[in-house]
Amino acid sequence: MSKDTRSGDAYWSRPTDQLMSELTTTAKGLSSIQARNRLTAVGPNSFTDVSATTAIRTLARQFRSPLVLILIFAAGMSALVGEGHEAVIISAIVLASCLLSFTQEYGASKAVEALKEVVARKATVIRDGSEIEVLANDIVPGDILHLSAGSLIPADGIILDARDFNVSEAALTGETFPVIKSPGISASGAGLAARSNTVFTGTSVRSGTAMVLAVKTGENTEFASIAAVIERRIPETEFAKGIRQFGYLMTEIMLAIVILILFANLSLHRPLIDSLLFSLALAVGLTPELLPAIISVTLARGARAMAKNGVVVRRLDAIENLGSMDVLCTDKTGTLTEGVIHLDGCLDLEGAASQQVALWAKLNATLQTGLKNPLDEAIANVEGATDCLAHYIKVDEIPYDFIRKRLSVVVRDLKTAENLVICKGAVQNVLEICTSVLTMKGSQPINASILADIETRFKAWSGQGYRVLGLATRRLDPDQAFCRRYETELCFAGFLLFLDPPKSGIAETLALLAGRGIGIKVITGDNRYVAAHLAESIGLASKNIVTGQELTRMTKNALFATVAKTDLFVEIDPNQKERIVEALRSRGHVVGYLGDGINDAPALHAADVGISVHSAVDVAREAADIILLERDLGVLKRGVDDGRKTFANTMKYISITTSANFGNMLSMALASLFLPFLPLLAKQILLNNFLSDLPSLAISTDNVDSEQILTPRHWDIAFIRRFMLTFGLVSSLFDFVTFGFLIFVTHATPQTFQTAWFIESLVTELAIVLVVRTRKAFWQSQPSALLLWLTAGTFLVAVATPILPYAAWFGFVPLPLPIMAGLLAITIMYLIASEATKRWFFSERHGHMKKVSKTRFIW
Repeated sequence: MSKDTRSGDAYWSRPTDQLMSELTTTAKGLSSIQARNRLTAVGPNSFTDVSATTAIRTLARQFRSPLVLILIFAAGMSALVGEGHEAVIISAIVLASCLLSFTQEYGASKAVEALKEVVARKATVIRDGSEIEVLANDIVPGDILHLSAGSLIPADGIILDARDFNVSEAALTGETFPVIKSPGISASGAGLAARSNTVFTGTSVRSGTAMVLAVKTGENTEFASIAAVIERRIPETEFAKGIRQFGYLMTEIMLAIVILILFANLSLHRPLIDSLLFSLALAVGLTPELLPAIISVTLARGARAMAKNGVVVRRLDAIENLGSMDVLCTDKTGTLTEGVIHLDGCLDLEGAASQQVALWAKLNATLQTGLKNPLDEAIANVEGATDCLAHYIKVDEIPYDFIRKRLSVVVRDLKTAENLVICKGAVQNVLEICTSVLTMKGSQPINASILADIETRFKAWSGQGYRVLGLATRRLDPDQAFCRRYETELCFAGFLLFLDPPKSGIAETLALLAGRGIGIKVITGDNRYVAAHLAESIGLASKNIVTGQELTRMTKNALFATVAKTDLFVEIDPNQKERIVEALRSRGHVVGYLGDGINDAPALHAADVGISVHSAVDVAREAADIILLERDLGVLKRGVDDGRKTFANTMKYISITTSANFGNMLSMALASLFLPFLPLLAKQILLNNFLSDLPSLAISTDNVDSEQILTPRHWDIAFIRRFMLTFGLVSSLFDFVTFGFLIFVTHATPQTFQTAWFIESLVTELAIVLVVRTRKAFWQSQPSALLLWLTAGTFLVAVATPILPYAAWFGFVPLPLPIMAGLLAITIMYLIASEATKRWFFSERHGHMKKVSKTRFIW
């Protein structure tokens, strides 16, 4: 079996029987053995690089950091000027830091890959003569694919058979509207958009059904060949934007300190290499270089915790956005309601039960082969009229689509040999193709009075919470053809009433979401009466309602002004969902969108966090960032809590590291201008930075105070700057107390000074971890066991450093007991001052936030 059909051949211009012969397949599909052997020969149906997360690549990535490259350069310079000892120590610390970051990031990436396998995409193929579901990656050339509305097409192929088959090819061609596809032959030189008999990987089925012969898979597909060009640009998340802005802030501070200190030390006639190394070490000491690894580990741990609670993360950035979410847009069916729809009535025009309407409804629901939906399942599950179904055979159908909002099936009555069109759909959409109604006296033309009666019944039933569909029929001659343009002149026969009761406990769940600062916006295609009845029954506001028709007439500015105060968006066209989401985002909201339908993909892309369910159509699942294993807002609420915990722990690392590092580096920078020697050698700064980062590896496991998950979490660079300056200056104040103690009280030698200052700066960095990780008094909030033990262990290493075997390598000397006692006293005073500063800082912050209209917390 070759990897493809004849190289260079335009397979879309050749007869299908010829292609099937070359691919050694039939209409019954491949056998399991053939498929397995072919998969081994051609490889998986994937154009992504399966080796992208190899250990070597992940390790190499650690050495691409500008800070690491600067240190490697510094080590090389030291070696060139004869400071081999210095070069070895710097290189060893760089290597240790990179290995530490590698182990964390590689483990995190493997954990996320394992989670993604839970929601791997599947496709329906014919194998061994039967339709089965297989992983999309296991599809091979020669497979026969069964595609229907909502399918994401998994391979390039030729259409063998199709019915009202419309495909959205925007991902490849940029064409907004779906294109009609059908069997046949296209010109050999036809471009992508002109190949009407061909489907392509990555496009999606908008309506209808088709059988397709897979011809090209994996890297041979059109999608793979231009993937670099057409790859969807995922909008930058709020979290990613925050990280980028934080990087800018740290770069500005780092460059300012490095340049000033380098020139200041040179002006004091200190050695160039020593001054350069000291300046670079300050830059490294100031920078939270483990931030990428900490973020990866924290997010991966959050993803695993969420998976245990039924939430699978497809894109790690979305965890932070889920925690920041303050508006959730959702449909009502299956989310706010049970999703198990019951057919409560098959009624005639007068509102009386009708066996005839029930029979027609069952024929329509059971014989259609298009998009599966719970309404048809509810009809099919009703007992009765089953024997009568045997008297009819299916002749044709026009599948449901979201523009017509109706489904027509043509059946033949075997007793009379007469063909009958049975159409069901939204009442208004069915009425618009009807010219008569079926009454007790027979068929009669529609008039204004009849339409008014239908509207009155429709409103009454909808106000009771029923979803109402209309049903109409038309008799055809046996030889009369039927297609979409003949879907006219029908006779309105009656109503189908469906009831989907509110989900048990949904009111309590909505209250919990509201208590976490998340507003609910219901976006539904149902009418206003059904939506308002449901909203009132579960405690949602329903005063402000906007219909799809009203939305169509709104300008962008009008929608911007209206969207925030609107409670329910009803009778919404699927294409309007994206407009609503974008309008909410433009108002400054972090928007989550929960959807599972064909037309939800644009809104899922537009939202800050796209949320779908495991049972959703392919298009929706692929567009989503988060997959719920159960369609349950309770599951989503737990995911929000996990997202906020993850965000809180990430921000702890940033807050702890920036405040402690800034204070220490500022102190050293200023001290270097006044002391006759450097307060710390470059290698001592690097060791200090490496050891202080060790407890941070446990940040992802830390406990989070319950108060920190009750409000949405947002980035605030101004807050980070104030936090860093406030606590950094407190740290510097006690650093100078330490300097004064060592110089004026103990008259320490340069080596003693450096050793004592190394211990004090490291111990205070460890102490601040326990203080600023919580807004409570640090003794009232228990850290995780791993964080506590790593902090305690590093503290012991810091205190014992002067007597450890490596002490001489770094220029450390044993300290007298009075100096150790003085350092302990200074550290205790620093803890007390930091705790007091924390209380003042957050109380002042709280008072400030009360004065602003939009609250944006950081942790």
